Amino acid sequence: MAYSVNISVEAPIENQIQEITYDGQEIYQAPLTLSENLAKIAQKIDFSKSNGDEVKKEPPEGGEKSEDDSKDPAPFQSSLWPWDSVRNKLRNALTEVCVLADVLSIVKEKKYMVLDPVPQEVPDVKPMVQVYARKKALSGAGQVLLFGAERLRNCQNELARSRATPDFHIELLRLRQNWRLKKVSNSIIGDLSYRTAGSKYTQTGMFEVTKAEEEEKVWSSPPASPNPNSSSSSNSTPSQSHTSSNSKVNPSALRVTIPSELQGVAYIEVLCQKDQEDLCSANISLLNGGTNSSNADMHWQQKLEAAQNVLFCKELFSQLAREAVHLRAPIPHMVVGNQIMATVLPGIQLIIGLCHSTGNDKKPSAPPPQKTEHDHVLEHSLHQLLREVHHKNTHHSFPHPSSGPIGPSKRRCLAGPNAADRYELLEMTKSQTLLEQIIQQAQHFFMRLRTEYVLDTIAKEVKDPLIVSHWNALNSPTQSCVKINILTHGYDTVCRTSLVVHVGEKSLKCVCRDGRVMHMSYEPQELRDLIFCQIYQHQITAVQALAKCMGWQFLANSSHLGLGAVEPLGNASSCILASPIGDRMIAVRCEPQTGVQVGIAHSPRKDFFPGQLVRERKWENLGGSFKEVRWDKMEGKNFLNKMELLMASLTSS
Repeated sequence: MAYSVNISVEAPIENQIQEITYDGQEIYQAPLTLSENLAKIAQKIDFSKSNGDEVKKEPPEGGEKSEDDSKDPAPFQSSLWPWDSVRNKLRNALTEVCVLADVLSIVKEKKYMVLDPVPQEVPDVKPMVQVYARKKALSGAGQVLLFGAERLRNCQNELARSRATPDFHIELLRLRQNWRLKKVSNSIIGDLSYRTAGSKYTQTGMFEVTKAEEEEKVWSSPPASPNPNSSSSSNSTPSQSHTSSNSKVNPSALRVTIPSELQGVAYIEVLCQKDQEDLCSANISLLNGGTNSSNADMHWQQKLEAAQNVLFCKELFSQLAREAVHLRAPIPHMVVGNQIMATVLPGIQLIIGLCHSTGNDKKPSAPPPQKTEHDHVLEHSLHQLLREVHHKNTHHSFPHPSSGPIGPSKRRCLAGPNAADRYELLEMTKSQTLLEQIIQQAQHFFMRLRTEYVLDTIAKEVKDPLIVSHWNALNSPTQSCVKINILTHGYDTVCRTSLVVHVGEKSLKCVCRDGRVMHMSYEPQELRDLIFCQIYQHQITAVQALAKCMGWQFLANSSHLGLGAVEPLGNASSCILASPIGDRMIAVRCEPQTGVQVGIAHSPRKDFFPGQLVRERKWENLGGSFKEVRWDKMEGKNFLNKMELLMASLTSS
């Protein structure tokens, strides 16, 4: 099949050199205009020559001229106008064309002439020759069709191959869009480190990119996430991914070579141990050969993400280990191998370990001992802390110079206008390390667990009144808040005692209903004692509110009663109530250790006997001695219900 190609030929755009100066500069002639170019071409035409019809006759020898020469000398004279011969030829051609047009018009319109085709002899047709010619023609057409079909088949196969196997340059473009690459000599080198984010980790994250050969092309599943620069921040143990037989696999035209120290899977594991249990034998082992598939079976995207995650975990552990060595703590931190041990609270240790598996580790003969489940929240916090450091290194607060070194922070820039003193300036220069922040978060985590345990335990032990806790959903990593409501079932509208407990790192702060603020240490017994004191104060307050509803009179109360035995926990509270007509009195005493005691007194006194010293009968209206009520034998669902029944019975009688 022949293809026609249009080719345009143009004259070279070159002018003749007119002059060369002494300094070597060439001065070209100006190009000719259209009129000058036409005149130049016309000068090359020799109008004196003819096609051979008009031959100039020479005179005969002897100098004699013929009669024709003497009669017509004009044809031998040269024309005065150079275009005269061209005009004559055009005129002759026009005359012949006009004559031909007249002849055709006469033939077509007036039918004076008939134009018949000239008869030709009929060629002798041979049938076998015609058959052979047709076979030859069909064979040529078939060859053309077969050749076209073969070309279409080759194009289809090449297209399918290109879809199945991406082009090297296309995959290299995708790799360059997401990762930093540079060309060193004849190799393409990439960088996985976080140096552009201000990282000071010395280990290089270089990897090499080459073109995979046909027999070495890697078949693997396509990458799961398109953004490799944001390495996985999942803090749980990475699951081992295996390519199933039903999953779609694609070949890769790239071969990425990663250093051996960045191969495999790595993660940071955080363990919390209490009361020295198994502290000496605790060991964070590597992943025990969990990765059956080698790195060669992974796609380059997944391979680079895993390598960057290994680099990130190593940088994080190196930073924590360096801080653990330099920090001064009451109980020194320990760095042993791939473990960092720090004391969070007395009897509680925080262990941070680096787990790294290259996939080639041999399985141990005996399974590792079972250890405490690691804390995913603290592991996630560790990753976030290092990422926050990287983010602050690249995103400085305004105003800052567009070029040059970064100056002081915004708070220090405003220290002069705000008249900051020396103490405030020193506070601005202080900063917490990653290890200090994670230890504070661990301390708050344990304080929160202890507070939850104390509240849940008291809620199970004490059935009357009810203890309801509401934890705030929006908390900081080192500060949380819980609101505690103490109420009696069925009488929640009569009286309700509320207090708020702020859980910090090593202390608790309680804000009571009356505005009192009490600070407690990390010991859970202090919070337990406070809750019990609030419970019995709530009982006294609820009895007084109920008495107002029943019409009884409130005579006296005391939150710190000085009578009776000394309480080991808090102080006893009491109140005295009188019936509407004053003939009955009820005394209520609440003790954190003993419980509730209720006494009843009658007026007038039944045991009043007048004598020689006291003869007036008015003294018999004084209340008699209080008699204790067998409270456990009283009917009622709870304390306030029993008090309501008691008041009602005493009023009616």
